[in-house]
Amino acid sequence: MTIQAGDKFPSVTLKHLTSNGMQEVSTDELFGGKKAVLFAVPGAFTPTCSAKHLPGFVDRIDEFKAKGYDVVCMAVNDPFVMEAWGKSTNVGDKITMLPDGNGELTRALGLEMDGSGYSLGQRSKRFAMVIEDGVVKTLNVEAPGAFEVSSADAVLKAI
Repeated sequence: MTIQAGDKFPSVTLKHLTSNGMQEVSTDELFGGKKAVLFAVPGAFTPTCSAKHLPGFVDRIDEFKAKGYDVVCMAVNDPFVMEAWGKSTNVGDKITMLPDGNGELTRALGLEMDGSGYSLGQRSKRFAMVIEDGVVKTLNVEAPGAFEVSSADAVLKAI
């Protein structure tokens, strides 16, 4: 079942790379007691994700921060790929690059998609959600192949 506005964000622990090496991070730490935007892409380094989706949030990060929101980018990729993608796009520490290497969080959200036709396997749908104190306030899921409702511009209009 797909998560809905008003639902509590699921509690999942993932691994990510930091300057101190591989670390665990829980969604409770990321989204509890604060305001955040989580946007997900089907894959790091893929065309729309690299040319439009992530850069849109990087370009508008100051506007999100001014409204009190942290920004988290998630993909069903391993921690090394997410780290490399963040470095290649000059994300720095502006956006948390969250790897969902095993797709655990994506499945918990009910937002998985089958990308086997493109040799991607199981991935996340493209979406963006606003989370406040661990509760989903808005969820915008893209139609297959679309990039409209999950852009940084669309999310900023919603908050």
